Amino acid sequence: MSTVPQGNNEQITILKITVVAALGGLLFGYDTGVIAGSQLYFTEYFNFSAGEQGWAVSSALYGCLFGALVGGYLTKRISRKYTLILAAALFTVSAWGSGIADSLDELAIYRILGGLGVGMASLAAPMYIAEIAPPKDRGRMVSYYQLAVVIGFFVVFLATYFIGGGDTKGMAPEVLEQLHEHNVEQGWRVMFWSELLPAVAFLLLLFTVPHSPRWLMLKGRTEEAKAVLARITSSEQEATAELADIQASLANNPSPNMAVLFGKGIGFALFLGVMLSIFQQVTGINAILYYGAEIFSNALGYGPEDALKQQLWLGAVNLIFTFVAIYKVDSWGRKPLFIGGSLGMFAGLTVLGLTIYTGQMGIISLLAVLVFIGSFAMSMGPVVWVMLSEMFPNNVRSVAMSIAVAAQWLFNALVANSFPLVNESTLNQTDFNGALPYFIFASFCVIAMIFVWKLVPETKGKTLEEMEALWSVKADS
Repeated sequence: MSTVPQGNNEQITILKITVVAALGGLLFGYDTGVIAGSQLYFTEYFNFSAGEQGWAVSSALYGCLFGALVGGYLTKRISRKYTLILAAALFTVSAWGSGIADSLDELAIYRILGGLGVGMASLAAPMYIAEIAPPKDRGRMVSYYQLAVVIGFFVVFLATYFIGGGDTKGMAPEVLEQLHEHNVEQGWRVMFWSELLPAVAFLLLLFTVPHSPRWLMLKGRTEEAKAVLARITSSEQEATAELADIQASLANNPSPNMAVLFGKGIGFALFLGVMLSIFQQVTGINAILYYGAEIFSNALGYGPEDALKQQLWLGAVNLIFTFVAIYKVDSWGRKPLFIGGSLGMFAGLTVLGLTIYTGQMGIISLLAVLVFIGSFAMSMGPVVWVMLSEMFPNNVRSVAMSIAVAAQWLFNALVANSFPLVNESTLNQTDFNGALPYFIFASFCVIAMIFVWKLVPETKGKTLEEMEALWSVKADS
């Protein structure tokens, strides 16, 4: 057999495995996005107070935080693959249970279960993809995970839009009233149930993919690791060389412990990973996504009945610009994309803040929001996940990545909870005319740019084992 077909077969195999694993990202986006549309109706159905509504919406985030923490143990103990299977099962239970909930407690419990699945998948999926992908394509392959996340957001925005009745322009008032009553009684349940199809598909497809060869080597299952490497490398020589690199990596670091994790080299890598996660959240992406419909309503004068439609703008731009990262992350590198995107985010947030501050909300405000979303989608969104999945050594990757991802979910929850408080504060309303949150987010974009420029090394094209050597050098310097 010629080497060309063999190489093609290897690339197809890796792509199939990556697509299946990346479906965890799609469920991540779908599960976190479905609440934006459904809460418009279940809040009225249950007659929630503001505090009860906030708990119903944010409860999943605390599940995400715990899921990311426990995911570090699970990915090492039961494997990356079985952790994803558990996450898929949780997605399925959450989708069904959220739709049948008859009280706040029931809804919160099922949302927390879904959050556990999101937290586990957000850790296990990029880690698994990074350990399967070849070094030259790893950035692009892991970026497929972020692409799946934004596809999940876009698909759920479409689903909730059509389940909610689609375009309501021109509808007679009595028809609109009947539609609204249907959505309050039943529509929000169907929105949750719509997640069942991708969740079950993800669960079944996961049984068709292999274990990560690096996890197999951690468990001493060398022959199985050889068999997997034979499927995902282009030649026996390449598979043998990669196996030797993994063996050497594990031999040099045989017993991970807290001293190793917080030591000079790996401790610095962990610090960078945690800070990248924090920056991804404190620059405001989820505040804009969660409250985007309200912002668009102010900017363009849309009525509340069009809130589901407005989300499509955010989802479409998010999706389109993620492709820029996918096709450039391995050629331009991680740092240029991160820094360039952060600059675009800063510009978008600053312009948005100025239009709010001066009371000139309009099409410029809309464009500023879309510039921010597009810049995030081509930089912090995928690049942070790529770097987290590749910057930690084999023997501590599970634990280190779980800490970094947990920090991401913690600050996601903090930003989501604090945004309304800052937005409604007297200082914001009297001195900044409502623009303070956006100026705060913009300032964090500048800090993130400087941080990455000064401290974060470029990781493109390096094997996971070469990344280990990089931190060893840092420890010795």
